[in-house]
Formats: sequence, C-alpha cells, structure tokens
Amino acid sequence: MTIPLDVRDLIGHPGDSRDVHLAEPVAGLATELASVPEDRTLAVDLVLESVVEGVLVSGRLTGVVVGSCARCLMAFEQPFDVPVQELFAPGAEPDDEHEYPLVEGHLDLEPMIRDAVVPSLPFAPLCRPDCLGLCERCGGNRNLGECACPPETTDVRWSALASLSLEPAEGAGGDARSG
Repeated sequence: MTIPLDVRDLIGHPGDSRDVHLAEPVAGLATELASVPEDRTLAVDLVLESVVEGVLVSGRLTGVVVGSCARCLMAFEQPFDVPVQELFAPGAEPDDEHEYPLVEGHLDLEPMIRDAVVPSLPFAPLCRPDCLGLCERCGGNRNLGECACPPETTDVRWSALASLSLEPAEGAGGDARSG
C-alpha cells in the first residue's frame, strides 16, 4: 500500500509550505497484542515544508488502537496521537534510517506512518492503568468484582511441615561448621 503525494510545487522553493489532511486506512499496523484496525481510518495532519535538502514533513498521526489487555485479556479501544517530523530527500534509499526517498517530485507517506505508529503501539497494553487482572486461582476477571474462590487450602501432604520451626534452638549458638 502506498500513500503518494505530489510535491513538485515545493521542490526548489525553500520556505514554501503546504498543509495536508488525509483520512486513510493503513494495513498492517500491528504488534502481538495491539493493532490499528485496517477498516478504520488514520487521520494524517501534516505540514510539508520545502527545505534545501528536500521536503520536511511534520505533524500528527491520530487514530484508534484496539487490543487485548495484558492483565485481564479483555478487548479494548484507545485513541493514539503520534507526532512525526521526517525529511524526504532526493537520492535517499528506502532503507535509510534518517530520511525517506523523494522520487521525481513524489513522496510516499506510508513507510513514515508505519515507522511512527508501530513502535508507539503498547508492548503490554492495558485496558486501563489500574487493571486488576485475572484471579490466579479461578481465572475470573477481578475488575468485575471480588473473586468467589474458596479460601486457599493447604495440601494435606504438606501438613507435617506446618509444625516445623525454623528458629534456632536455645543454646545452639555455635557455628555449625565447627565441631
């Protein structure tokens, strides 16, 4: 997928600028637990500025991220707002990490969008900051109320250890190695 823009009117005119406002769906913006739905549009609000080196693109990318909470596994949606500022330059290679290619007066916004949005997606997304997660015994969602699990019981096979005291005995203050 590409999001091409014709910027021939800006090339060679340092100081000139143009606002660009787009609403485009972009496929493949995802991590393991969070993604930008392919059927939702991503708002692209940019200023394209002609500079000696090429075209400086700056602005904001906004949209919605959907995911599965890393604590309670519930699905959620959250808005995101990512700032961008990147240089598109003639002669830049597609795999250049400092600038994007400007080819015959055209630039493609899609690689810049991908490079800005994907790293901003949460690695361990939470439905809310104070998510209580799941009960470790029954798996119930603790955000929905107190867990109804019975109190934890001790395995009877370990009951003989309940009377064991790990406190040092009276008069046994010597070093165990001396003997």
